[in-house]
Amino acid sequence: MFTHSYAALGSQYATPCSPSPVADPQWLAFNDTLADALNWPAADTDRNLLLNAFGGNSTLPDTKPVATVYAGHQFGGYNPQLGDGRALLLGEWLDADGQRWDIQLKGAGPTPYSRGGDGRSPLGPVVREYLVSEAMHALGVPTTRALAAVTTGERVYRQAPEPGAILTRVAPSHLRIGTVQFFAMTQAGDGLEALVDYACQRHYAQALAAQQGSATPLTAAGVLLQQTIAALAQLVAQWQSLGFIHGVLNTDNMLLCGHTVDYGPCAFMDRYDAKKVFSSIDQQGRYAFQNQPGIVHWNLSVLAQCLLPLIADDQEDALAFAQAEIDRFPELYSQHYALLMAHKLGLNSVKPTDQALVERLFGVLQADALDYTLSFRWITEAAADNLNATPLEALFEPSESLCDWFVEWQSRWQQQDEPEAQLPIMQSHNPVVIPRNHWVASAITAAEAGEYGLFDRLSARWQSPWIWQTGDEQWAASPTPEEEVTRTFCGT
Repeated sequence: MFTHSYAALGSQYATPCSPSPVADPQWLAFNDTLADALNWPAADTDRNLLLNAFGGNSTLPDTKPVATVYAGHQFGGYNPQLGDGRALLLGEWLDADGQRWDIQLKGAGPTPYSRGGDGRSPLGPVVREYLVSEAMHALGVPTTRALAAVTTGERVYRQAPEPGAILTRVAPSHLRIGTVQFFAMTQAGDGLEALVDYACQRHYAQALAAQQGSATPLTAAGVLLQQTIAALAQLVAQWQSLGFIHGVLNTDNMLLCGHTVDYGPCAFMDRYDAKKVFSSIDQQGRYAFQNQPGIVHWNLSVLAQCLLPLIADDQEDALAFAQAEIDRFPELYSQHYALLMAHKLGLNSVKPTDQALVERLFGVLQADALDYTLSFRWITEAAADNLNATPLEALFEPSESLCDWFVEWQSRWQQQDEPEAQLPIMQSHNPVVIPRNHWVASAITAAEAGEYGLFDRLSARWQSPWIWQTGDEQWAASPTPEEEVTRTFCGT
């Protein structure tokens, strides 16, 4: 069933807005697995109803579409009002466990926050977000998800006419650091306390309830800051461990619940480069791969500043608490990242003495321009003496430096009790396949020509990223120089 708890906060938080009808909605994809997990009704029996609803031509029972407002720092500069310029929140779906999920149409027409835009989405960004967000979920990364994608039968005009589409996106919520900023900064605090109380109850109710027995209980703002820092520290550690580059880490693209959102110019690295940037709009490299933890830290400091008036009555106490929590981020991130590296390298833990070993590995990857994903999988299969049973020997040639490093690593690995027990852990943290940029680009090109077979094949293959399958000579391979994608673009 649909509920509307966020819209119930009032008109300053969300504005009613209906989707704009389209000429000829047609299915690109419907995510049956996610629909089953949500306990979605009539998923198998009334697809025509869903098609028209997800295309914006009709409404589902009990939905009340709204556009939500937020602000945000974009490339370091504050924009006092952004908001859902091409997204509509249909409502919050309650699953069988009582979990609340935002169901949002993305690309369904103009809203009060479109700022002169058409509120539409080209097909390409919808294909990208559907494929990559679902692949991220399969990789175990907290993320928004794709319930459906519908083509509109209309053209969207950007640099050139492009086919249009609408994505149905699912998230624990779409509340952002930028949402807090709007009420704290643009509105000078008006409406901030209700927002913070709501967000904390929605996402961190258990942590808030635990404060009741404390001698000095934290306020909802204190809990929200503390828990959001913890969630985002873990999230960015996962990105770094997989070679994922978000591309646009503005504060309006950071969810308070700690999930990945907005797959615009995102990409996974092929050849390792710590300074790698894909986004065509990131001319200065602000959101380069190596900068992501620091940028998330900076964004959280903005959140902390916004929450200061609600953390404690005494502002010196509030500042001291906020500063201490923000200062914990590097340690939390390092702990998560070290654990993930331990799993990827088959170690019980990464000891301080192992740091140099890890740094030498990344030095080799950088100097020899080695494929990030295949390098780690090669280490995994070589440790298991399993290279002959996989396509890796045809896909990846380790450099002499990597082979030398492997001998050093193997000595450290074998010092553990039962090192072979770590092999399944390595296999479950070093994927065989990732959403390679050239395959995403190929799926977009094919879909724009009305061919969805590649989209379907990629969508299916990327749901099992940890195991080898027939055909992986193709799906797991690094791109050739001609196939390599060096620039990705926002979908606005």
